[in-house]
Amino acid sequence: MSARDVLLQIAQVVAVLVLSPLIQGIIHQFEERVQRGQGPGIFQPYRDLWKLFGKETVLPETASWLTVAAPIVAFTCMMTVPLLIPVLTNFPLPLSDMGDILGGGLILTLGSFMILLAGLDSGSAYGGVGSSRTAMITILAEPTLILVFIGITLVARSMLPFVSNHLLVGDLAVYFSPAHLFLVAAFFVLILTETDRLPIHSSTHIEVYMIEEARILEYSGPLLALLKWASAMKQFILYTIFCHVLVLPWGLSIEGTALGTLGAAAGLIVKFTIVACAVVLVETTQARLRFYRYQEPLAASFLLAILAIVSTQMG
Repeated sequence: MSARDVLLQIAQVVAVLVLSPLIQGIIHQFEERVQRGQGPGIFQPYRDLWKLFGKETVLPETASWLTVAAPIVAFTCMMTVPLLIPVLTNFPLPLSDMGDILGGGLILTLGSFMILLAGLDSGSAYGGVGSSRTAMITILAEPTLILVFIGITLVARSMLPFVSNHLLVGDLAVYFSPAHLFLVAAFFVLILTETDRLPIHSSTHIEVYMIEEARILEYSGPLLALLKWASAMKQFILYTIFCHVLVLPWGLSIEGTALGTLGAAAGLIVKFTIVACAVVLVETTQARLRFYRYQEPLAASFLLAILAIVSTQMG
Protein backbone atom coordinates (compact mmCIF):
# COMPACT_ATOMS: atom_id res chain seq x y z
CA MET A 1 0.00 0.00 0.00
CA SER A 2 1.59 3.25 -1.16
CA ALA A 3 0.73 6.83 -0.30
CA ARG A 4 -0.49 7.34 -3.87
CA ASP A 5 -2.98 4.49 -3.56
CA VAL A 6 -4.31 5.87 -0.29
CA LEU A 7 -4.76 9.32 -1.85
CA LEU A 8 -6.55 7.80 -4.83
CA GLN A 9 -8.83 5.87 -2.50
CA ILE A 10 -9.71 9.09 -0.68
CA ALA A 11 -10.14 10.90 -4.01
CA GLN A 12 -12.78 8.37 -5.11
CA VAL A 13 -14.88 9.01 -2.01
CA VAL A 14 -14.39 12.77 -2.28
CA ALA A 15 -15.43 12.68 -5.95
CA VAL A 16 -18.72 11.01 -5.03
CA LEU A 17 -19.28 13.45 -2.16
CA VAL A 18 -18.53 16.58 -4.17
CA LEU A 19 -19.91 15.73 -7.62
CA SER A 20 -23.14 13.94 -6.67
CA PRO A 21 -25.10 17.18 -5.99
CA LEU A 22 -23.85 18.56 -9.32
CA ILE A 23 -25.26 15.57 -11.23
CA GLN A 24 -28.54 16.06 -9.37
CA GLY A 25 -28.58 19.70 -10.44
CA ILE A 26 -27.87 18.79 -14.07
CA ILE A 27 -30.77 16.32 -14.07
CA HIS A 28 -33.15 18.90 -12.60
CA GLN A 29 -32.02 21.41 -15.22
CA PHE A 30 -32.65 18.90 -18.03
CA GLU A 31 -36.13 18.17 -16.67
CA GLU A 32 -37.04 21.84 -16.66
CA ARG A 33 -35.67 22.38 -20.17
CA VAL A 34 -37.62 19.42 -21.55
CA GLN A 35 -40.77 20.81 -19.92
CA ARG A 36 -39.97 24.26 -21.40
CA GLY A 37 -39.16 25.81 -18.07
CA GLN A 38 -36.08 27.66 -16.85
CA GLY A 39 -35.65 25.96 -13.51
CA PRO A 40 -32.91 26.49 -10.91
CA GLY A 41 -29.23 26.45 -11.75
CA ILE A 42 -27.18 23.27 -11.72
CA PHE A 43 -25.56 24.37 -8.44
CA GLN A 44 -28.88 24.72 -6.60
CA PRO A 45 -28.45 21.37 -4.73
CA TYR A 46 -25.28 22.75 -3.09
CA ARG A 47 -27.17 25.82 -1.91
CA ASP A 48 -30.01 23.65 -0.61
CA LEU A 49 -27.63 21.48 1.39
CA TRP A 50 -25.85 24.52 2.82
CA LYS A 51 -29.18 26.01 3.92
CA LEU A 52 -30.40 22.77 5.50
CA PHE A 53 -27.19 22.28 7.49
CA GLY A 54 -27.76 25.72 8.99
CA LYS A 55 -31.30 25.00 10.17
CA GLU A 56 -32.61 23.47 13.37
CA THR A 57 -33.57 19.80 13.54
CA VAL A 58 -37.21 19.16 14.43
CA LEU A 59 -38.45 15.59 14.90
CA PRO A 60 -41.90 14.10 15.59
CA GLU A 61 -42.69 13.30 19.20
CA THR A 62 -43.40 9.68 18.22
CA ALA A 63 -39.97 9.21 16.63
CA SER A 64 -37.38 6.97 18.28
CA TRP A 65 -33.60 6.74 18.00
CA LEU A 66 -34.07 5.02 14.64
CA THR A 67 -35.20 8.28 13.05
CA VAL A 68 -31.90 9.90 14.03
CA ALA A 69 -29.72 6.89 13.17
CA ALA A 70 -31.18 6.22 9.71
CA PRO A 71 -29.72 9.28 7.92
CA ILE A 72 -26.29 8.67 9.45
CA VAL A 73 -26.27 4.98 8.50
CA ALA A 74 -27.54 5.73 4.98
CA PHE A 75 -24.92 8.43 4.45
CA THR A 76 -22.16 6.14 5.76
CA CYS A 77 -23.26 3.33 3.43
CA MET A 78 -23.05 5.64 0.43
CA MET A 79 -19.54 6.66 1.45
CA THR A 80 -18.46 3.01 1.72
CA VAL A 81 -19.49 1.79 -1.74
CA PRO A 82 -17.00 4.05 -3.66
CA LEU A 83 -14.22 2.11 -1.95
CA LEU A 84 -15.27 -1.04 -3.84
CA ILE A 85 -16.04 0.15 -7.38
CA PRO A 86 -14.05 1.84 -10.18
CA VAL A 87 -14.86 5.53 -9.84
CA LEU A 88 -11.65 7.20 -11.03
CA THR A 89 -9.19 4.35 -11.65
CA ASN A 90 -9.46 1.12 -13.63
CA PHE A 91 -7.32 -0.82 -11.12
CA PRO A 92 -8.16 -1.94 -7.57
CA LEU A 93 -7.10 0.27 -4.69
CA PRO A 94 -6.06 -0.85 -1.17
CA LEU A 95 -9.59 -1.24 0.23
CA SER A 96 -11.23 -2.51 -2.96
CA ASP A 97 -10.83 -6.12 -1.86
CA MET A 98 -13.12 -5.59 1.15
CA GLY A 99 -16.05 -6.70 -0.99
CA ASP A 100 -17.17 -7.56 -4.50
CA ILE A 101 -20.00 -6.23 -6.65
CA LEU A 102 -22.61 -8.14 -4.63
CA GLY A 103 -21.21 -6.66 -1.43
CA GLY A 104 -21.60 -3.17 -2.87
CA GLY A 105 -25.22 -3.95 -3.75
CA LEU A 106 -25.83 -5.17 -0.20
CA ILE A 107 -24.48 -1.94 1.27
CA LEU A 108 -26.69 0.13 -1.04
CA THR A 109 -29.70 -1.92 0.01
CA LEU A 110 -28.86 -1.46 3.70
CA GLY A 111 -28.96 2.32 3.33
CA SER A 112 -32.34 2.17 1.58
CA PHE A 113 -33.68 -0.24 4.21
CA MET A 114 -32.78 2.14 7.05
CA ILE A 115 -34.64 4.99 5.34
CA LEU A 116 -37.63 2.69 4.86
CA LEU A 117 -37.65 1.94 8.60
CA ALA A 118 -37.34 5.63 9.40
CA GLY A 119 -40.43 6.38 7.32
CA LEU A 120 -42.40 3.90 9.42
CA ASP A 121 -40.84 5.02 12.68
CA SER A 122 -41.98 8.63 12.28
CA GLY A 123 -45.63 7.62 12.63
CA SER A 124 -46.61 9.88 9.76
CA ALA A 125 -49.28 8.77 7.30
CA TYR A 126 -47.14 9.88 4.39
CA GLY A 127 -44.10 8.11 5.79
CA GLY A 128 -46.05 4.87 6.13
CA VAL A 129 -47.43 5.13 2.59
CA GLY A 130 -43.99 5.90 1.16
CA SER A 131 -42.34 3.02 3.01
CA SER A 132 -45.07 0.54 2.05
CA ARG A 133 -44.82 1.54 -1.59
CA THR A 134 -41.06 1.23 -1.44
CA ALA A 135 -41.38 -2.28 0.02
CA MET A 136 -43.73 -3.33 -2.77
CA ILE A 137 -41.34 -2.06 -5.43
CA THR A 138 -38.34 -3.62 -3.66
CA ILE A 139 -39.93 -7.07 -3.91
CA LEU A 140 -39.16 -7.03 -7.64
CA ALA A 141 -36.32 -4.48 -7.79
CA GLU A 142 -33.85 -6.13 -5.38
CA PRO A 143 -34.01 -9.67 -6.89
CA THR A 144 -33.51 -8.10 -10.31
CA LEU A 145 -30.51 -6.16 -9.02
CA ILE A 146 -29.00 -9.39 -7.69
CA LEU A 147 -29.63 -11.15 -11.01
CA VAL A 148 -27.97 -8.30 -12.91
CA PHE A 149 -24.91 -8.52 -10.68
CA ILE A 150 -24.84 -12.30 -11.17
CA GLY A 151 -25.07 -11.75 -14.92
CA ILE A 152 -22.13 -9.34 -14.81
CA THR A 153 -20.20 -11.92 -12.80
CA LEU A 154 -20.91 -14.66 -15.34
CA VAL A 155 -19.90 -12.47 -18.28
CA ALA A 156 -16.65 -11.34 -16.65
CA ARG A 157 -16.09 -14.65 -14.81
CA SER A 158 -15.26 -12.59 -11.75
CA MET A 159 -17.18 -10.79 -9.01
CA LEU A 160 -14.85 -7.78 -9.10
CA PRO A 161 -16.19 -4.83 -11.14
CA PHE A 162 -12.65 -3.92 -12.26
CA VAL A 163 -12.41 -7.21 -14.18
CA SER A 164 -15.63 -6.48 -16.04
CA ASN A 165 -14.33 -3.01 -16.89
CA HIS A 166 -11.12 -4.42 -18.37
CA LEU A 167 -13.02 -7.10 -20.29
CA LEU A 168 -15.36 -4.63 -22.00
CA VAL A 169 -12.52 -2.27 -22.86
CA GLY A 170 -10.40 -5.04 -24.36
CA ASP A 171 -13.02 -7.16 -26.15
CA LEU A 172 -15.69 -5.49 -28.30
CA ALA A 173 -17.23 -8.90 -29.05
CA VAL A 174 -18.21 -9.18 -25.39
CA TYR A 175 -19.40 -5.57 -25.37
CA PHE A 176 -21.88 -6.21 -28.21
CA SER A 177 -22.86 -9.70 -27.06
CA PRO A 178 -26.57 -10.35 -26.35
CA ALA A 179 -25.87 -11.09 -22.68
CA HIS A 180 -24.21 -7.72 -22.17
CA LEU A 181 -26.94 -5.82 -24.03
CA PHE A 182 -29.62 -7.55 -21.94
CA LEU A 183 -27.79 -6.54 -18.76
CA VAL A 184 -27.55 -2.92 -19.93
CA ALA A 185 -31.30 -2.76 -20.57
CA ALA A 186 -32.14 -4.46 -17.26
CA PHE A 187 -29.88 -2.19 -15.22
CA PHE A 188 -31.23 0.93 -16.92
CA VAL A 189 -34.73 0.07 -15.68
CA LEU A 190 -33.28 -0.43 -12.21
CA ILE A 191 -31.68 3.01 -12.36
CA LEU A 192 -35.07 4.52 -13.15
CA THR A 193 -36.54 2.64 -10.20
CA GLU A 194 -33.85 3.29 -7.61
CA THR A 195 -33.57 7.01 -8.44
CA ASP A 196 -37.34 7.70 -8.45
CA ARG A 197 -37.51 8.18 -12.21
CA LEU A 198 -40.12 5.59 -13.14
CA PRO A 199 -43.33 7.19 -14.48
CA ILE A 200 -45.12 6.15 -11.27
CA HIS A 201 -42.85 8.27 -9.07
CA SER A 202 -42.85 11.92 -8.16
CA SER A 203 -39.50 13.41 -7.25
CA THR A 204 -41.13 16.39 -5.51
CA HIS A 205 -42.74 16.58 -2.05
CA ILE A 206 -45.99 18.22 -3.17
CA GLU A 207 -47.74 15.35 -4.92
CA VAL A 208 -49.61 12.42 -3.40
CA TYR A 209 -47.85 9.79 -5.50
CA MET A 210 -44.42 10.64 -4.11
CA ILE A 211 -42.48 7.66 -2.81
CA GLU A 212 -38.94 8.65 -1.88
CA GLU A 213 -39.98 12.09 -0.64
CA ALA A 214 -42.83 10.63 1.43
CA ARG A 215 -40.40 8.63 3.57
CA ILE A 216 -38.40 11.71 4.56
CA LEU A 217 -41.24 14.21 4.82
CA GLU A 218 -40.90 14.46 8.62
CA TYR A 219 -37.19 15.33 8.50
CA SER A 220 -35.67 18.79 8.69
CA GLY A 221 -32.34 20.50 9.18
CA PRO A 222 -29.04 18.59 9.05
CA LEU A 223 -30.71 15.16 9.10
CA LEU A 224 -32.71 16.06 6.00
CA ALA A 225 -29.51 17.35 4.38
CA LEU A 226 -27.79 14.02 5.05
CA LEU A 227 -30.73 12.13 3.51
CA LYS A 228 -30.81 14.30 0.40
CA TRP A 229 -27.03 14.09 0.04
CA ALA A 230 -27.14 10.30 0.50
CA SER A 231 -29.85 10.07 -2.18
CA ALA A 232 -27.69 12.07 -4.61
CA MET A 233 -24.70 9.85 -3.78
CA LYS A 234 -26.74 6.70 -4.38
CA GLN A 235 -27.73 8.02 -7.79
CA PHE A 236 -24.08 8.84 -8.50
CA ILE A 237 -22.98 5.34 -7.50
CA LEU A 238 -25.61 3.65 -9.67
CA TYR A 239 -24.54 5.82 -12.61
CA THR A 240 -20.93 4.86 -11.91
CA ILE A 241 -21.71 1.14 -11.99
CA PHE A 242 -23.85 1.57 -15.09
CA CYS A 243 -21.14 3.50 -16.96
CA HIS A 244 -17.90 1.90 -15.79
CA VAL A 245 -19.07 -1.71 -15.52
CA LEU A 246 -21.59 -1.86 -18.37
CA VAL A 247 -21.88 0.99 -20.88
CA LEU A 248 -18.94 3.44 -20.93
CA PRO A 249 -15.95 1.67 -19.38
CA TRP A 250 -13.41 3.97 -21.03
CA GLY A 251 -11.79 7.14 -19.68
CA LEU A 252 -10.62 5.94 -16.27
CA SER A 253 -7.14 6.66 -14.97
CA ILE A 254 -4.76 3.82 -15.88
CA GLU A 255 -1.64 4.86 -13.96
CA GLY A 256 -3.22 6.91 -11.18
CA THR A 257 -1.44 10.16 -12.00
CA ALA A 258 -2.87 13.48 -10.86
CA LEU A 259 -3.62 14.56 -14.42
CA GLY A 260 -5.23 11.22 -15.26
CA THR A 261 -7.38 11.35 -12.12
CA LEU A 262 -8.59 14.87 -12.91
CA GLY A 263 -9.35 13.77 -16.47
CA ALA A 264 -11.33 10.80 -15.14
CA ALA A 265 -13.33 13.13 -12.86
CA ALA A 266 -14.13 15.39 -15.81
CA GLY A 267 -15.08 12.32 -17.82
CA LEU A 268 -17.51 11.32 -15.08
CA ILE A 269 -19.50 14.50 -15.59
CA VAL A 270 -19.65 13.95 -19.36
CA LYS A 271 -20.70 10.30 -19.06
CA PHE A 272 -23.29 10.97 -16.39
CA THR A 273 -24.71 13.85 -18.40
CA ILE A 274 -25.30 11.45 -21.30
CA VAL A 275 -27.02 8.95 -19.00
CA ALA A 276 -29.03 11.76 -17.38
CA CYS A 277 -30.30 12.82 -20.81
CA ALA A 278 -31.58 9.30 -21.47
CA VAL A 279 -33.17 9.06 -18.00
CA VAL A 280 -34.92 12.43 -18.29
CA LEU A 281 -36.10 11.60 -21.82
CA VAL A 282 -37.75 8.39 -20.61
CA GLU A 283 -39.22 10.01 -17.52
CA THR A 284 -40.71 13.05 -19.24
CA THR A 285 -41.91 11.57 -22.53
CA GLN A 286 -43.78 8.58 -21.13
CA ALA A 287 -47.27 9.10 -19.73
CA ARG A 288 -47.51 8.62 -15.97
CA LEU A 289 -48.77 5.18 -14.98
CA ARG A 290 -50.98 4.15 -12.12
CA PHE A 291 -49.06 2.80 -9.17
CA TYR A 292 -50.22 -0.80 -9.51
CA ARG A 293 -48.51 -0.95 -12.92
CA TYR A 294 -45.06 -0.59 -11.32
CA GLN A 295 -44.65 -4.33 -11.83
CA GLU A 296 -44.59 -4.06 -15.62
CA PRO A 297 -41.18 -2.36 -16.14
CA LEU A 298 -39.69 -4.27 -13.21
CA ALA A 299 -40.94 -7.60 -14.55
CA ALA A 300 -39.45 -6.72 -17.94
CA SER A 301 -36.14 -5.90 -16.23
CA PHE A 302 -36.26 -9.21 -14.32
CA LEU A 303 -36.86 -11.09 -17.57
CA LEU A 304 -33.99 -9.30 -19.31
CA ALA A 305 -31.64 -10.25 -16.48
CA ILE A 306 -32.69 -13.90 -16.78
CA LEU A 307 -32.19 -13.79 -20.55
CA ALA A 308 -28.71 -12.39 -20.00
CA ILE A 309 -27.82 -15.27 -17.66
CA VAL A 310 -29.29 -17.88 -20.05
CA SER A 311 -27.51 -16.43 -23.07
CA THR A 312 -24.25 -16.41 -21.13
CA GLN A 313 -24.60 -20.08 -20.31
CA MET A 314 -25.60 -20.96 -23.87
CA GLY A 315 -22.77 -18.97 -25.40
